Amino acid sequence: MSGRVGDLSPKQAEALEQFREKIGDVYSQLPSQNDHYLLRWLRARSFIVQKAEAMLRKHLEFRKQMKVDTIVEDWKPPEVIEQYLSGGMCGYDREGSPVWIDVLGPLDPKGLLMSATKQDLLRTKIRDSERLRRECLKQSEKLGKIVESITLIYDCEGLGMKHLWKPSVDAYGDILTMFEDNYPEGLKRILIIKAPKIFPIAFNLIKHFMCEETRRKIIVIGSNWEEVLQKYIAPDQLPVVYGGSLTDPDEDPYCKTMINYGGTVPKSYYLQDAIKVQYDKCITINRGSDHQLEYEMLIPDCLLRWQFASDGADIGFGIYIKTKVGVKQKVGEMQEVLPTTRYNAHLVPEDGSYTCDQPGVYVLRFDNTYSVIHSKKIRFTVDVVLPAMHTNSEEQA
Repeated sequence: MSGRVGDLSPKQAEALEQFREKIGDVYSQLPSQNDHYLLRWLRARSFIVQKAEAMLRKHLEFRKQMKVDTIVEDWKPPEVIEQYLSGGMCGYDREGSPVWIDVLGPLDPKGLLMSATKQDLLRTKIRDSERLRRECLKQSEKLGKIVESITLIYDCEGLGMKHLWKPSVDAYGDILTMFEDNYPEGLKRILIIKAPKIFPIAFNLIKHFMCEETRRKIIVIGSNWEEVLQKYIAPDQLPVVYGGSLTDPDEDPYCKTMINYGGTVPKSYYLQDAIKVQYDKCITINRGSDHQLEYEMLIPDCLLRWQFASDGADIGFGIYIKTKVGVKQKVGEMQEVLPTTRYNAHLVPEDGSYTCDQPGVYVLRFDNTYSVIHSKKIRFTVDVVLPAMHTNSEEQA
């Protein structure tokens, strides 16, 4: 059985009923409130209700933390991302699902990461994912059937060593992980075209970020890619440059009003030399070690705000709440509130904030445990903003 509505085994139907009951307290918070949506999470966790519930609840926290419900309307990426991050939605496949085309060759990953934070890139991809999710809903209403996944085309012409730069691979891995964790079953198929000889190497670097089900959806097309694309996408929904008949209103065969083709990022956008931040403290974290900073919040809704930069290499950063006061706790003994992520703060200074919605001792953790060779020098500033000040600041903005 496929595990979709109308095609459930008795065990799958029972799991759906249990799942529906388990998440009853948060059902109204779901972006889509129907069995089709619930089954996506169950399929992603092989119909193990406990795992699907944990995954969905974590997603709801993600939506809250990243303000996903309003990100399409409220989030505006930095200019450099809007100008030079390639890709875009263009047309629909033969079943009515949106088609997204990623153009890898012109992409300048180093230039983008030298000019914007990894978190800005991640937020941009979250916004794009939400746009596609909403487009699926529109198509469902228009066609009178459930459309819940997209067709993704990767144009790999020009893929080269610049794309295998480690920080860019790490950033792409974070984006893939975000998509896997928060948009299960969101991909119908992935069509790889114009793959050069280096493609297997590139794929080996990122494949572990994908679940097995996603890997099974990848179709690498040979020299007859134009013909094969039209098997899945009608010519009038495919740009001329990809073998179809679709053009922009001005007859541009590249459909540049829908697809951004990126390009080399001018060094005038680079932030490393442009930003001069005065940090309050400087510490050195030995190889294989971490450093924890404790901040006690006596009232709810205080804002933790931070800026940091590292010398020479990236650094991990995350936030936790202590479960025992007065003693130093290991990471696994504390409650995670902002997952530890490796930041390229040696390239672009990192800044961020977190609203502490409950009192407690919050621990900001710089993580260098993964490094077996290098110690890291970290310069940082951390502020605690009380709720009244936080509100006024937002109103002024």
